Amino acid sequence: MTYFWFRRDLRLQDNAGLYHALKENENVQPVFIFDKNILDKLKSDDRRVTFIHQTIHNLNRKLNSLGSSIKVYYGSPIDIWKELIQQSPANIYTNRDYEPYALKRDEQISELMTNEGLELKTFKDHVIFEKDEVLKKDGTPYTVFTPYSKKWKAKLLEKTEIENEVQSSFYFKTYPTEKYFSKFNQHQNERTIPSLESMGFESWDGHFPPQSVTQGIIKNYSQQRDFPALDATSKLGIHFRFGTISIREKARKASTLNETFLNELIWRDFYAQILQAFPHIVNEPFREKYKHIEWRNNESEFKIWCEGKTGYPMVDAGMRQLNETGYMHNRVRMVVASFLTKHLLIDWRWGEQYFADKLLDFDLASNNGGWQWASGTGTDAAPYFRIFNPTSQLEKFDKELKYIKEWISEYGTSHYPKPMVDHSFARKRCLEVYKKGLGK
Repeated sequence: MTYFWFRRDLRLQDNAGLYHALKENENVQPVFIFDKNILDKLKSDDRRVTFIHQTIHNLNRKLNSLGSSIKVYYGSPIDIWKELIQQSPANIYTNRDYEPYALKRDEQISELMTNEGLELKTFKDHVIFEKDEVLKKDGTPYTVFTPYSKKWKAKLLEKTEIENEVQSSFYFKTYPTEKYFSKFNQHQNERTIPSLESMGFESWDGHFPPQSVTQGIIKNYSQQRDFPALDATSKLGIHFRFGTISIREKARKASTLNETFLNELIWRDFYAQILQAFPHIVNEPFREKYKHIEWRNNESEFKIWCEGKTGYPMVDAGMRQLNETGYMHNRVRMVVASFLTKHLLIDWRWGEQYFADKLLDFDLASNNGGWQWASGTGTDAAPYFRIFNPTSQLEKFDKELKYIKEWISEYGTSHYPKPMVDHSFARKRCLEVYKKGLGK
C-alpha cells in the first residue's frame, strides 16, 4: 500500500503528486487531515472550513464511484502519521506547500518517515514554477515583477515530458491521473468524515464561487477587470487556494485567451517564490528600511475601517462586501489597503490579518504580497509616495455608483458618515511620516 496525502490539491484530475503515486504503486490510499494546529487559530464561523468539508465529501463520493474512499482524520498531522505508519507502514506521496508552518510540518513528517525506513515524497503542483526555477542570471531570485514575468514566460519554451505520458499544450504539463484510477486502494472504509460540529465549527449554507468561468470573462478581462460593478473577474481564488482546480489547466487556457489574466496567475507564482526566498516577510517588511515607519495604529479608526464607515464610498463598499461575502474586488482591495496604510497610517499587518480572517481565497503569499505592495514596504518598484485617492478611484471605476449603491444602503442620505479624514491632509501626513521613518 501507498498513502497519498491530500492538502492544497483537493482534486483527482491533473494532480502531480497523485499521478506519481498511482503510476508508481498499487493500492494507493487517499488520506486527508483536518489539521488541528491550523484550525485551532480560526473562528468557529470560518466559511473556508465548510468549503473544505464539502470538498472532501465530494472527493469521497468520486472515490466511492471508483471503488475506493478517503480516510479523513482530525488532529495533529505528526501524531496521526505516527499512528498510521505503525498500523500500516508505507511511503507517503504529497504535493509541496511553501508556507512556513507547512515546511516545518513536512520536515517533521519526513524525519518520522526516515526513522521508520520510509519516505515522504513531495511534488510541485500548487504553482507553475517554484522559487529556484525562475532566477536571474546570477542565480538570485527576482524581486521585481516585470522582469520575473518575462523570464517566467520564456521558461515555458523549455518543453518537458514525462515518459511520453504528459501532454503539453503551450508547454503546460498535464498529469493524466485517470489512466491509473484502478490503482486506488479498492476498499470502502467505514471511517466517517468528522463533522464540522465535532471540530468546533459551524456550517455555512451559502454558495461558493463555481469552479468554472466563461471564456467571455477571460477574453474581456483586460478591458473590464477594474470595474467592480461588473461581473468581470473569475472569482477562482478559493479554488486555486485549495487546489480544487489545476493551476496548469487555467494558465494554459489563459495563455490562449488573455495575457492580462495570465499575468495575474504569474503574480501568484511571483509572490509564492518571494515567500520561499524571503520568509521574513511573514512578520517583517520585505524592505528592511521600512521597519522604522511610526504607525499611528489608532484602534477606533481601525474599527471604523473594518466596518466600512470611513465616509469614502469605495473603501466602505469594499469592506462591506468582504464582511458579507468573504470576497472583495481586486481593484477595491488596492484602494482599501492603501487607505488603511497611507490615509490612517495603520500597520499593514493589521489589515493583512483582517483579510486573512475574512477572505475565502486567502493565500499567505498573495495576501502578504498585496498588503506590502499597497503599503510600499514590499517588492513594488514604485516609490512609497504613490497614494490612491479613493474619490478619484471611485470616479474612474464606478462613475455610475452601481457598486457603491449595491453595498451601501444609506449612501446619499444623512445616515452615511462624512469622510473620517481629509485626503490632502492624510496624504501630506503620510509622506512626512514615511520620509521620517526612512530617514532613520
